Amino acid sequence: MANVRLEDIKRRFNNVTAIEDITFEIPDGEFWVLVGPSGCGKSTILRTIAGLETATSGKLFIGDRLVNNIPARQRDVAMVFQNYALYPHMSVAQNIGFGLQMRKVDRKIIQERVINVARSLSLDHLLDRKPKQLSGGQQQRVALGRAIAREPQVFLLDEPLSNLDAQLRDDTRAELKQLHQELGITTIYVTHDQVEAMTLADKIVVLNRGRIQQIGDPQTIYANPANQMVASFLGSPPMNILPAIYQNNHFDVSGQLLAIPAVVREKLQLRQGHSYDLGIRPEHIFINVDASACRRLPPNSQEGNESQLVVEVKLVEPLGRETLIRAGLPGSAVMLNIQVGGDVRPRPSDRLSLQLDLNQLFVFDPKTGDRIL
Repeated sequence: MANVRLEDIKRRFNNVTAIEDITFEIPDGEFWVLVGPSGCGKSTILRTIAGLETATSGKLFIGDRLVNNIPARQRDVAMVFQNYALYPHMSVAQNIGFGLQMRKVDRKIIQERVINVARSLSLDHLLDRKPKQLSGGQQQRVALGRAIAREPQVFLLDEPLSNLDAQLRDDTRAELKQLHQELGITTIYVTHDQVEAMTLADKIVVLNRGRIQQIGDPQTIYANPANQMVASFLGSPPMNILPAIYQNNHFDVSGQLLAIPAVVREKLQLRQGHSYDLGIRPEHIFINVDASACRRLPPNSQEGNESQLVVEVKLVEPLGRETLIRAGLPGSAVMLNIQVGGDVRPRPSDRLSLQLDLNQLFVFDPKTGDRIL
């Protein structure tokens, strides 16, 4: 096992910069997740660590060893791909032990390690089967088993669960987290799924357009996003972003006025007529209807019209224990995500009065996307 350190890594393809200024260090034994939208550079970083891509500039260390010029086969890392990459003519046992066989490990040791790994992944009853005789989840576990059997210094996982159905993805994610707790091998995991990132990671690296946006533990990033991109990307449903104009000690949101919380007035020097983007998460929005059908207002919430918005329901998504509502501000293209109890079922075109917990408000610069509060 080893720590992984990247220092100012850049990767260019002809005139296109895929990743730039990538600098972080993963301590030995931790589970880090690279997350971001498609094309943000997360797989390029993973492939660069693996040695499948060559950094244009910067330094890459695995342990204390500089590996920029060391070929992939000598870096002592194991990579699990999205498409499993199993050998179809080999049995499960042969697939799991293939990496050890290529390194000319003693046959008895290979046999013992294959059995132990298969047992830990509940594959011991499938050792004689070929990949085509396995389900998608079983194939994924074989691919993980092949990586585990090698006992590498670092695991590299490139969206390994994306081909699984929802239930199996949840189950395999839990198995993967438990395996990491047992093995303690430094793991770098790439995904575009923010739920996977939040549930698996010791630390998350949020990427966008080839650059790091923020690094931190899941709860810190969720509660204190560095910018609007991070705030909108992490969270399900995502944070609501409301374009607003500062007018006479109020935020004008599409013609509706919101009072400015004391914390905002104290920390910011708001300028008359200037635009701001307000962010508020769905769990901090409450519907002013029959209290028996809805969540109660938060303690110390502001009463009165100056912490309320009127919206029109566009879409209702019942999910059992909760209902997701998509609603728009009348006369505006601005849409809001609202979470309510499963027994709340408004209809499209209904108008709702929303109570906002303005103490949970974020303020962003609409030009740069940077968080200013």
